[in-house]
Amino acid sequence: MDDLEEFKEKFTAYWNGRAEGFYDLRRKELASDMHLRWLQEIESRLPQGEALSILDIGCGPGLFSCMLAGRGHTVLGIDIADEMIAEAHRLSKELNVDATFAVMDAEQPTLEPGSFDAIVTRNLTWGLPHLDQAYATWRRLLKPGGALICFDADYVHEQVSLPDVPGSADSVISDDQREAYQEFKDTLRPIQRKRPAWDVELLQKACYSDIEVDEGLWKRIYLERDELYNPSPMFAVVARA
Repeated sequence: MDDLEEFKEKFTAYWNGRAEGFYDLRRKELASDMHLRWLQEIESRLPQGEALSILDIGCGPGLFSCMLAGRGHTVLGIDIADEMIAEAHRLSKELNVDATFAVMDAEQPTLEPGSFDAIVTRNLTWGLPHLDQAYATWRRLLKPGGALICFDADYVHEQVSLPDVPGSADSVISDDQREAYQEFKDTLRPIQRKRPAWDVELLQKACYSDIEVDEGLWKRIYLERDELYNPSPMFAVVARA
């Protein structure tokens, strides 16, 4: 994509503008049973070990990072939006957990190869213009046998919106933000194929092994149609380095 830098600048500005609202939603998620559902989904896919080194890519306000750090793992959360990282620091301090955060491009993280037992990511990969390159780069960051755990949905091909619930993610964004979000999907649609089948192809090309797809994830997570509800059928893809 020739306008990659311009796209990323707009994308970063968009998520910076939503950082505080996302922090509020993640605090509500922590106060609900939903965070326990997510924790179970992650832990059931992690490699064996009590104290793993985990990279949370596109960490946003740090929910997964803090949850996993609270379980005794060494966690680094990265995000391209500096305001999201500021909110992640805020959350870790409030929860008194020892997670580390840094502003970094998900497609080109400046980290040492072979540093992590696992990489986790949620609702990030749909917005990466070069997902094939990202998957290949992430594999190099994993230790042999390390796991990539990706939770996402085929957002760019869908035509759904969040329910009209006060406080939901869709209800708290401005018209400009709503328009920008649609523009991102319009830009990415021509270069993305249907997911998660496309993810499997990309992961195979990047030399991952033991690739597993779970398209029923969303049914186990979103049990209530409340402000945290996501109508998009989220899937899980797990692969080993």
